[in-house]
Amino acid sequence: MTYEQAFRALADPTRRQVLEALQKGPKSVGAIAAGLPVSRPAVSQHLKVLKEAGMVDDKAEGTRRVYYVDPRGLAALRTWLDQFWDQALAEFQRQIEEENQKQKRSDP
Repeated sequence: MTYEQAFRALADPTRRQVLEALQKGPKSVGAIAAGLPVSRPAVSQHLKVLKEAGMVDDKAEGTRRVYYVDPRGLAALRTWLDQFWDQALAEFQRQIEEENQKQKRSDP
């Protein structure tokens, strides 16, 4: 999975809600749909897109499928976002050090 696939999958607000519904643990399609203003077939379609993007996976529990967040699928998205976080932290550190140097030069 790539971060592009993840962003495309998460571009739809309903798919984000589906993913958020799975954040607390595995759920069936019916349980997910019960908390959303869309039908069970619509939830199934959204889950299909999320699964193809590697964001969720499923397992059989008796006669039903239970879906859960796949942390491996979130890794590509997180890696892409972390590059910005790392860059922002490095810039913040540089600015703090620069301010400390200015403060030392201005202290009597």
